[in-house]
Amino acid sequence: MTDRPTPSAPDRPAPTARHPGTPPGGLPRTVVLVGLMGAGKSAIGRRLAAKLGLPFLDADAEIEAAAGCTIEEIFARDGEAGFRAGERKIIARLLTESPVHVLATGGGAFMDPQTRALIRERGLSVWLRADLDILLARTARRTNRPLLKKGDPREILSRLMEQRYPVYAEADLTVESDENPPEYTVERVLEALEAHVGHPLARAARHPGHHEEKH
Repeated sequence: MTDRPTPSAPDRPAPTARHPGTPPGGLPRTVVLVGLMGAGKSAIGRRLAAKLGLPFLDADAEIEAAAGCTIEEIFARDGEAGFRAGERKIIARLLTESPVHVLATGGGAFMDPQTRALIRERGLSVWLRADLDILLARTARRTNRPLLKKGDPREILSRLMEQRYPVYAEADLTVESDENPPEYTVERVLEALEAHVGHPLARAARHPGHHEEKH
């Protein structure tokens, strides 16, 4: 599958319009990475932010900091509905109060209509699309996935893909997240962003001795 921008809905504000004060070669809006768990949103987001010289924020980490406990503990205490309510507030704060940055969101964030509308208004969304086998391999490396503890991970991920992929497809851009090293995906995202905003993006200088980590 080739990297492709997903056409914007007719009533969306043009994402290529610059905010006042946007420097030449800069991004007009926060880049919001969406996709299922295991798509590589945090891994790609950190690298993308470093390439662009922008701050990187992880919505799940911000939620944990605000709540004073882990995502898993929030799910156990408040259920998924309670978690989504807190997630909605945190993402709204990040998009309205923080300067332009790269934001990685949780897998269910873009499914919330209010959050999706705010991302559409304030951000430039990028869906990192990954196949089932890749998601399974990546999520197996971590145990802090509350939704995957409710049954067979393959069946759960398959069901989530069926439910969420049509909604993720509403993102401004879609980029494939596959078995290639993360830097390949980062370059794909950069190319898609540059095509979308209509100008080359300024890149931060690479620091000697920088080592890449895996997804």
